[in-house]
Amino acid sequence: MRKLLPYIKNYKKETIIAPLFKMLEASFELLIPIIMANIIDVGIRRADSGYIWRMCLLMIFLGVLGLVCSLIAQYYSATGAAGFGTELRRDFYAHINSLSYQDLDSIGTSTLITRITSDINQIQTGFNLFLRLLLRAPFIVIGAVIMAFTISAKLTTIFLIATPLLSVAIFLMVRTSIPIYKSVQKALDKVILETRGNYTGARVIRAFARQRAEAENFRETTRELKERQIHAGRISGLMNPITYLLVNLAIVVILWFGGGEVNVGEITQGQLIALISYMTQVLMALLAVAVLIMTVTKAMASTVRVNEVLAIKSAMTDKGSVEQNEDTKRPIVQFEDIYFHYGDAKEAVLNDINFTVQAGETIGIIGGTGAGKTTLINLIPRFYEANVGRILIAGNDIKEYPFAQLRGEIGIVPQRAVLFAGTIRDNMHWGNEKASDREIYEALTIAQAKAVVDEREAGLDAEVLAGGVNFSGGQRQRLTIARALVRKPKILILDDSSSALDYATDAALRKALKEQTKDMTVFIVSQRAVAVRTTDRILVLDDGCLVGSGTHEELYENCDVYQEICLSQQAGIDSVK
Repeated sequence: MRKLLPYIKNYKKETIIAPLFKMLEASFELLIPIIMANIIDVGIRRADSGYIWRMCLLMIFLGVLGLVCSLIAQYYSATGAAGFGTELRRDFYAHINSLSYQDLDSIGTSTLITRITSDINQIQTGFNLFLRLLLRAPFIVIGAVIMAFTISAKLTTIFLIATPLLSVAIFLMVRTSIPIYKSVQKALDKVILETRGNYTGARVIRAFARQRAEAENFRETTRELKERQIHAGRISGLMNPITYLLVNLAIVVILWFGGGEVNVGEITQGQLIALISYMTQVLMALLAVAVLIMTVTKAMASTVRVNEVLAIKSAMTDKGSVEQNEDTKRPIVQFEDIYFHYGDAKEAVLNDINFTVQAGETIGIIGGTGAGKTTLINLIPRFYEANVGRILIAGNDIKEYPFAQLRGEIGIVPQRAVLFAGTIRDNMHWGNEKASDREIYEALTIAQAKAVVDEREAGLDAEVLAGGVNFSGGQRQRLTIARALVRKPKILILDDSSSALDYATDAALRKALKEQTKDMTVFIVSQRAVAVRTTDRILVLDDGCLVGSGTHEELYENCDVYQEICLSQQAGIDSVK
């Protein structure tokens, strides 16, 4: 928790005012039993209705003051906790975005989602309750004992015996339930993970008719969660009966001995009622402490999970980098002796990759599944760091570039076409926030996506649902290509981004790219020979090795791997003549 203390510094006022006003509320609450005692001993005993009304009005006044103090405390504790949670969530999100692809791969998407939502919410709830009960509960317990001592030192010994017994009982139940609640949180994580997997893979599940099997798996997962929650609930359910039993026994003892004290005139009837009220206040305060301990313990467990992510320091940063001056006479992209492997994997995904690309060239990258095509192009914008070798952009090592400059010069269309909720115009502005409608339509025309916009009544203001689910796969691909083109990048990377396009649209797209982006260096990654055969040069990857480089005709004659790909797709040399 100490690592999260800096997030409290902007809410010092809230962290002081909330506990302070809760303590004031507790002070007013401690006065109520004394007023009740006076009503019984003075007002009722003397049949003085005026006195009774005055005391009742005083109780109402104290109740209103307590309510005002409580509302103020609740407001400031909620404000402080919400602000604390917001800043933590914001920095957590920013930290995630600072991590490399390799860091994100090792953590896992589902874990990150759970920690930025469920865990941070748990920390926020714990902080809120901590502010409200930090001073109030101990103050009530100590104050009630002191007030009872002012009434009867002899009967206060009952408090001094009952309070530790109550504390021990609550402590034992809390100590037993905490590990169970931790297991409940882990089971909840498993449910969230499975829910996300079933939701994102709903179409695949239906395609393989796995609904019943997945429903059974989910039922088993939720059954485990239910059993752990019931187990935790049973233990927590013992808290009230046991604590109330101890309190009622204490009250019986107070009544037993207190009745004798009343008979001999040591205390009054009103004072005896006050002692019972103070005993009840002690109970309620200790129960509040138990709730606080459990909630804070859950928050601490979530804090550990959040800190685990915050503690990850990406080895791939742009600190110390300065904006680079580029040499237009040098090759736009150079790979020199590149080796790369994922994480702790023993085998390299890319082996001894060397090639040079001149500005304005269109380069095709082809190879079978798992050949390393996507890995290779992900090294260019430095999403991953090469383990050996170096990559140069216009003569400068990419490690010397600030991320903003490097990635600002590169337009990327990933394999999975992703659109964001908003409008078509909003999505185009991801490529260039200042792009005019004319520039957007130019990019749409090159990407063969103008028709997608024209057929919608709202045009560029047409709604895009999250993930672009209201567009077909081909429409999403064309719109994501247009989004990259709006940026007018020096380097455009199309990572198998025309797989959902028909051959005519794909051909029109490649023709438009060749004719209207002459100064742009284009990388076209594909498994289809037809998509790369008209490029200036084709790089052939096989099992992480660069096994061929040249034109379609040259590779068909000299590269067995490329020839095999072409023949398997019936895209031989004769098809381009």
